[in-house]
Amino acid sequence: MRVITSIKGVRDEIYKSDDPVGFIPTMGALHDGHMALVSRALLENATVVVSIFINPNQFDSNGDFEDYPRDNVSDLGKLKKAGVGIVFTPEVEEMYPNGFDTYVDIGKIGNLLEGKSRREHFKGVSTILCKLLATIRPKRAYFGQKDAQQCLVVKQLNRDLDLGTEIVVVSTVRDSNGLAFSSRNAYLGNDEKRAASVLYRSLVLASDLWRQGERDAKKIRNRMRDLVNTESIALIDYISIADADNLQELDFIDRRALVSLAVQFGKSRLIDNVIIGGLVENTRN
Repeated sequence: MRVITSIKGVRDEIYKSDDPVGFIPTMGALHDGHMALVSRALLENATVVVSIFINPNQFDSNGDFEDYPRDNVSDLGKLKKAGVGIVFTPEVEEMYPNGFDTYVDIGKIGNLLEGKSRREHFKGVSTILCKLLATIRPKRAYFGQKDAQQCLVVKQLNRDLDLGTEIVVVSTVRDSNGLAFSSRNAYLGNDEKRAASVLYRSLVLASDLWRQGERDAKKIRNRMRDLVNTESIALIDYISIADADNLQELDFIDRRALVSLAVQFGKSRLIDNVIIGGLVENTRN
């Protein structure tokens, strides 16, 4: 496994490697969800590249960047054991050199859901993903369904800017209590982790209501809200039922819909989602 810190170095290494190239962008603190992306990429590509870069431009100015979990030794060990060929671990100065002043505006989809709560988030996400895809130039890039809005953002970015990558979305990987794996789960205490399982339970409730014939989105949102509020430490940011392709909120569910929510548990702001009206698998350990 080659660990490379420069853009020129990783390009040179990829040039010498076999095609096709699969790519997984990460911010480290790797968990089973990340490793599911790695496993899929290894099955489908001759060369797999994983980036580890904590992107300062997608964080709010509340100390979250400084507090974000970091464990490069563990991360590199997991990637080596899995059989990854190339790991790209640039410093901030490599990705944003002195004088950097170009950013990607992803448009309307970046101002919804997460974009409402985190105003500059998708500007930062879109910019770094554009740089990484332009640097690696993979045949395929892999993302997790847990970050559903990010998946739509990168698909639009790839399409609109003709980046030429196949975007592969891999099913959410869950803990035994249904909680989706996330690097931010590291912040959860035992009581918070137990309470956070209500995210998945609320999504199961929404799916069950839809299967039973309920199509009124407001009624489903209200039932979800009531369930989440049974956990006293849960602070709801949003509960959404939106068109799965453009994230426009729905009153009546007559198409594929993304049911998503963001809830704070102590220091951790967690997101999760399911799609109703269409088949999306969710993998549980």
